[in-house]
Amino acid sequence: MRNDDVKTIGILGAGRVGTALARRAVAAGFDVRIATSKPAADIAFLLEIMTPGAKADQAETAISAADIIILALPLSKYRALRPELFAGKIVIDAMNYWAPTDGILPEFEATSSSSEVIQAYLPDARLVRSFNHMGYHEIDEEARSPGDPDRRALALAGNDPQARRVVADFVDRLGFDPVDAGTLAASRNFAGGTPIFGAKLGRSEMQSLLEGKARALSTAGSDA
Repeated sequence: MRNDDVKTIGILGAGRVGTALARRAVAAGFDVRIATSKPAADIAFLLEIMTPGAKADQAETAISAADIIILALPLSKYRALRPELFAGKIVIDAMNYWAPTDGILPEFEATSSSSEVIQAYLPDARLVRSFNHMGYHEIDEEARSPGDPDRRALALAGNDPQARRVVADFVDRLGFDPVDAGTLAASRNFAGGTPIFGAKLGRSEMQSLLEGKARALSTAGSDA
Protein backbone atom coordinates (compact mmCIF):
# COMPACT_ATOMS: atom_id res chain seq x y z
CA MET A 1 0.00 0.00 0.00
CA ARG A 2 1.28 3.46 -0.92
CA ASN A 3 0.75 6.35 1.47
CA ASP A 4 -1.66 8.05 -0.91
CA ASP A 5 -3.80 4.88 -1.06
CA VAL A 6 -5.02 5.50 2.49
CA LYS A 7 -8.58 6.82 2.30
CA THR A 8 -10.57 5.13 5.06
CA ILE A 9 -9.80 5.01 8.79
CA GLY A 10 -11.55 2.55 11.07
CA ILE A 11 -11.53 3.40 14.77
CA LEU A 12 -12.49 0.81 17.37
CA GLY A 13 -13.60 2.68 20.46
CA ALA A 14 -15.62 5.86 20.92
CA GLY A 15 -14.00 7.13 24.09
CA ARG A 16 -11.99 10.32 24.42
CA VAL A 17 -8.96 9.13 22.45
CA GLY A 18 -11.01 7.50 19.70
CA THR A 19 -13.24 10.52 19.16
CA ALA A 20 -10.29 12.95 19.27
CA LEU A 21 -8.51 10.95 16.59
CA ALA A 22 -11.74 10.76 14.58
CA ARG A 23 -12.10 14.55 14.60
CA ARG A 24 -8.52 15.03 13.43
CA ALA A 25 -8.88 12.38 10.72
CA VAL A 26 -12.11 13.92 9.42
CA ALA A 27 -10.43 17.34 9.35
CA ALA A 28 -7.57 15.80 7.35
CA GLY A 29 -10.02 14.54 4.72
CA PHE A 30 -10.26 10.86 5.59
CA ASP A 31 -13.41 8.75 5.51
CA VAL A 32 -13.77 7.80 9.18
CA ARG A 33 -15.78 4.90 10.55
CA ILE A 34 -16.17 4.30 14.28
CA ALA A 35 -17.28 1.06 15.88
CA THR A 36 -17.87 -0.08 19.44
CA SER A 37 -19.32 -3.22 20.98
CA LYS A 38 -22.76 -1.66 20.60
CA PRO A 39 -24.85 -1.71 17.40
CA ALA A 40 -24.00 1.18 15.08
CA ALA A 41 -27.50 2.64 15.43
CA ASP A 42 -27.00 2.97 19.19
CA ILE A 43 -23.98 5.27 18.84
CA ALA A 44 -24.89 7.14 15.65
CA PHE A 45 -26.55 10.11 17.34
CA LEU A 46 -23.74 10.52 19.87
CA LEU A 47 -21.15 10.49 17.08
CA GLU A 48 -23.07 13.13 15.14
CA ILE A 49 -22.45 15.43 18.12
CA MET A 50 -18.95 14.37 19.10
CA THR A 51 -17.38 13.56 15.73
CA PRO A 52 -19.28 15.36 12.94
CA GLY A 53 -18.48 13.76 9.60
CA ALA A 54 -17.53 10.35 11.03
CA LYS A 55 -19.84 7.40 10.50
CA ALA A 56 -21.04 4.84 13.02
CA ASP A 57 -20.40 1.30 11.83
CA GLN A 58 -20.26 -2.29 12.97
CA ALA A 59 -16.79 -3.47 13.92
CA GLU A 60 -16.51 -6.13 11.23
CA THR A 61 -17.51 -3.83 8.37
CA ALA A 62 -15.37 -0.96 9.68
CA ILE A 63 -12.33 -3.24 9.84
CA SER A 64 -13.00 -4.65 6.38
CA ALA A 65 -13.33 -1.21 4.78
CA ALA A 66 -10.44 0.48 6.57
CA ASP A 67 -6.98 1.09 5.15
CA ILE A 68 -5.78 1.85 8.69
CA ILE A 69 -7.46 0.57 11.85
CA ILE A 70 -6.93 2.34 15.18
CA LEU A 71 -7.36 0.43 18.42
CA ALA A 72 -8.65 3.01 20.91
CA LEU A 73 -10.64 0.78 23.21
CA PRO A 74 -9.87 -0.06 26.86
CA LEU A 75 -6.89 -2.41 26.80
CA SER A 76 -8.69 -4.93 29.01
CA LYS A 77 -11.10 -5.59 26.13
CA TYR A 78 -8.45 -6.61 23.60
CA ARG A 79 -9.40 -10.30 23.78
CA ALA A 80 -12.83 -9.43 22.38
CA LEU A 81 -11.09 -8.67 19.06
CA ARG A 82 -11.26 -11.35 16.37
CA PRO A 83 -7.68 -11.86 15.15
CA GLU A 84 -8.69 -13.17 11.72
CA LEU A 85 -10.32 -9.84 10.84
CA PHE A 86 -6.99 -8.02 11.20
CA ALA A 87 -4.87 -10.27 8.97
CA GLY A 88 -2.79 -8.13 6.62
CA LYS A 89 -4.26 -4.89 7.99
CA ILE A 90 -2.25 -1.90 9.19
CA VAL A 91 -3.31 -1.46 12.80
CA ILE A 92 -2.37 1.41 15.11
CA ASP A 93 -2.28 0.51 18.78
CA ALA A 94 -3.17 3.67 20.72
CA MET A 95 -3.95 1.81 23.94
CA ASN A 96 -2.18 2.00 27.29
CA TYR A 97 -2.16 -0.37 30.23
CA TRP A 98 -3.53 1.23 33.39
CA ALA A 99 -3.88 -1.35 36.16
CA PRO A 100 -6.07 0.93 38.34
CA THR A 101 -8.71 1.07 35.59
CA ASP A 102 -8.03 -2.12 33.59
CA GLY A 103 -7.43 -4.30 36.62
CA ILE A 104 -4.29 -6.40 37.01
CA LEU A 105 -3.62 -8.18 33.71
CA PRO A 106 -0.66 -10.56 34.23
CA GLU A 107 0.37 -10.59 30.58
CA PHE A 108 0.99 -6.82 30.72
CA GLU A 109 2.62 -6.89 34.14
CA ALA A 110 5.32 -9.14 32.72
CA THR A 111 6.41 -6.81 29.91
CA SER A 112 7.22 -3.14 29.45
CA SER A 113 5.78 -3.16 25.91
CA SER A 114 2.04 -3.79 25.90
CA SER A 115 1.98 -3.61 22.10
CA GLU A 116 4.07 -6.78 21.87
CA VAL A 117 1.27 -8.58 23.73
CA ILE A 118 -1.27 -7.16 21.28
CA GLN A 119 0.90 -8.19 18.32
CA ALA A 120 1.10 -11.73 19.67
CA TYR A 121 -2.71 -11.80 19.96
CA LEU A 122 -3.11 -10.37 16.42
CA PRO A 123 -0.20 -12.22 14.79
CA ASP A 124 -1.08 -11.35 11.20
CA ALA A 125 -1.79 -7.67 11.79
CA ARG A 126 0.78 -5.09 10.71
CA LEU A 127 0.81 -3.45 14.12
CA VAL A 128 2.27 -0.01 14.78
CA ARG A 129 2.18 1.69 18.16
CA SER A 130 1.50 5.43 18.20
CA PHE A 131 -0.74 8.14 19.70
CA ASN A 132 -0.33 6.56 23.14
CA HIS A 133 1.97 9.15 24.73
CA MET A 134 -0.18 12.23 24.09
CA GLY A 135 -3.39 13.13 25.93
CA TYR A 136 -6.68 13.12 24.04
CA HIS A 137 -7.12 16.88 24.54
CA GLU A 138 -3.66 17.45 23.05
CA ILE A 139 -4.57 15.43 19.96
CA ASP A 140 -7.42 17.91 19.48
CA GLU A 141 -5.54 21.07 20.42
CA GLU A 142 -1.88 20.62 19.51
CA ALA A 143 -2.07 19.76 15.79
CA ARG A 144 -0.07 22.15 13.61
CA SER A 145 0.78 22.56 9.94
CA PRO A 146 4.12 21.21 8.65
CA GLY A 147 6.98 23.56 9.41
CA ASP A 148 5.27 25.24 12.36
CA PRO A 149 7.95 25.77 15.06
CA ASP A 150 5.52 24.59 17.74
CA ARG A 151 4.59 21.37 15.96
CA ARG A 152 4.77 18.41 18.33
CA ALA A 153 6.38 15.09 17.57
CA LEU A 154 4.71 11.68 17.84
CA ALA A 155 6.70 8.47 18.15
CA LEU A 156 5.77 5.28 16.34
CA ALA A 157 7.15 1.75 16.41
CA GLY A 158 6.37 -1.47 14.57
CA ASN A 159 7.97 -4.54 13.05
CA ASP A 160 6.76 -3.82 9.49
CA PRO A 161 8.83 -0.97 7.95
CA GLN A 162 6.29 -0.26 5.23
CA ALA A 163 3.46 -0.08 7.74
CA ARG A 164 5.54 2.38 9.78
CA ARG A 165 5.94 4.59 6.71
CA VAL A 166 2.19 4.58 6.05
CA VAL A 167 1.44 5.40 9.69
CA ALA A 168 4.10 8.13 9.69
CA ASP A 169 2.34 9.79 6.75
CA PHE A 170 -0.98 9.49 8.58
CA VAL A 171 0.53 11.10 11.71
CA ASP A 172 1.87 13.94 9.55
CA ARG A 173 -1.51 14.51 7.92
CA LEU A 174 -3.16 14.70 11.34
CA GLY A 175 -0.83 17.55 12.31
CA PHE A 176 2.19 16.06 14.08
CA ASP A 177 5.82 15.27 13.21
CA PRO A 178 6.28 11.49 13.07
CA VAL A 179 9.42 10.01 14.64
CA ASP A 180 10.18 6.40 13.76
CA ALA A 181 11.49 4.63 16.87
CA GLY A 182 12.07 1.30 15.10
CA THR A 183 10.68 -2.13 15.88
CA LEU A 184 7.75 -2.76 18.20
CA ALA A 185 10.07 -3.55 21.13
CA ALA A 186 11.19 0.10 20.99
CA SER A 187 7.67 1.20 21.94
CA ARG A 188 8.68 0.65 25.56
CA ASN A 189 10.82 3.79 25.15
CA PHE A 190 7.72 5.98 24.92
CA ALA A 191 5.46 4.03 27.27
CA GLY A 192 4.10 5.37 30.55
CA GLY A 193 6.81 6.39 32.99
CA THR A 194 9.36 7.37 30.32
CA PRO A 195 10.53 10.98 29.72
CA ILE A 196 8.63 11.00 26.42
CA PHE A 197 5.26 10.02 27.85
CA GLY A 198 3.14 13.14 28.24
CA ALA A 199 6.00 15.48 27.29
CA LYS A 200 5.64 18.25 24.74
CA LEU A 201 8.57 17.55 22.44
CA GLY A 202 9.66 18.61 18.97
CA ARG A 203 11.13 16.19 16.45
CA SER A 204 14.81 16.72 17.31
CA GLU A 205 14.20 16.47 21.07
CA MET A 206 12.27 13.24 20.70
CA GLN A 207 14.85 11.75 18.34
CA SER A 208 17.60 12.51 20.86
CA LEU A 209 15.67 10.86 23.69
CA LEU A 210 14.89 7.77 21.62
CA GLU A 211 18.48 7.45 20.41
CA GLY A 212 19.69 7.74 24.00
CA LYS A 213 17.34 4.96 25.08
CA ALA A 214 18.48 2.77 22.19
CA ARG A 215 22.15 3.26 23.14
CA ALA A 216 21.39 2.44 26.77
CA LEU A 217 19.62 -0.79 25.83
CA SER A 218 22.46 -1.74 23.47
CA THR A 219 25.04 -1.15 26.20
CA ALA A 220 23.03 -3.13 28.72
CA GLY A 221 22.75 -5.99 26.27
CA SER A 222 26.49 -6.06 25.57
CA ASP A 223 27.27 -6.08 29.30
CA ALA A 224 24.91 -8.98 30.01
